[in-house]
Amino acid sequence: MADPESVEEGIVLLVVHHLGISQSERIVWLCEELGLPYELRRYDRDPQTMLAPPAFKALTPMGVAPVIEDSGVVLSESGAVIDYILARYGQGRLVVGPASPDYPEYLFWYHFANGTMLPAGAKVLAAQVMQSDHPFLVASGNARLDKAYDVIEARLAEATFFAGAELTAADVMMVWPLTSLRAFAPRDLAPYPHLRAYLQRIGARPAYQAAVAKAEPEFRPPLG
Repeated sequence: MADPESVEEGIVLLVVHHLGISQSERIVWLCEELGLPYELRRYDRDPQTMLAPPAFKALTPMGVAPVIEDSGVVLSESGAVIDYILARYGQGRLVVGPASPDYPEYLFWYHFANGTMLPAGAKVLAAQVMQSDHPFLVASGNARLDKAYDVIEARLAEATFFAGAELTAADVMMVWPLTSLRAFAPRDLAPYPHLRAYLQRIGARPAYQAAVAKAEPEFRPPLG
């Protein structure tokens, strides 16, 4: 496995397998923020089913994004991949340690992304498909998302980024369900001015712009 010290020498090369409009966008952005050298392999969704192509599904047992390769290691799941990259090559960047007063917020928002936002979004998507037979799913899914967005707005009214004054991996996790996920489950952000301002700050970051240009050449995550 590559020596983390070799990051400074520019010889570490992660392979990031990116499925279009998927959570693997997070990994491309993380690599750009850290300035890591990486090889991007991009896969388009099937235009009829919007599912991953067979070549991507073959990468891991679950066949879902993201997937990275690193010197023989093949790893999936967003949180696991981000933890791995930060532990191996982050050199203390984009993390908040237990001694910091921001540590609880960092942990909460890091896990809120996939623990609350994605399941709620998936419920809304399911409700859209089965609306005629299961109308209660629409109401319950939207109610959960309403509450989540209210909590997010309250946090961003008091903090520049989710963990505090600086961008961290919590933001890398949170931005995807607040942007690209809305391509599948649209949501009006007009009632959330602090969230809109936050997304504009994210969109102004050179690393985020570079990641989007590379990962989503025909799609721009909605930032407002």
